[in-house]
Amino acid sequence: QVPLVESGGGLVQAGGSLRLSCAASGSISRFNVMGWYRQAPGKQRELVAAIASGGSGNYADAVKGRFTISRDNAKNTVYLQMNSLKPEDTAVYYCNIKVIGGSSYWGQGTQVTVSS
Repeated sequence: QVPLVESGGGLVQAGGSLRLSCAASGSISRFNVMGWYRQAPGKQRELVAAIASGGSGNYADAVKGRFTISRDNAKNTVYLQMNSLKPEDTAVYYCNIKVIGGSSYWGQGTQVTVSS
């Protein structure tokens, strides 16, 4: 098991920005997909964005044009830049690293709250 350490959540007003980071504290195969999921109260966990090694990001329709996912392969770190935040973006955000043909690792979750 490789722990993933998330940071960057918090409280922000609508229209504001936050940047989430997630770093793997151990060695992970570079052949992986890094992603961010979120879960709002009473709702199922949903994929927000994902990015493969050497690839471009894929996004949920609800965040396209506002969120940007990126990764630093040398640091085993994935980022989520969130701009133009809306109250409906309020959720616990989880990072995930899925090794192709291998294990899946999850972060502990970080709360993002957007006030109107």
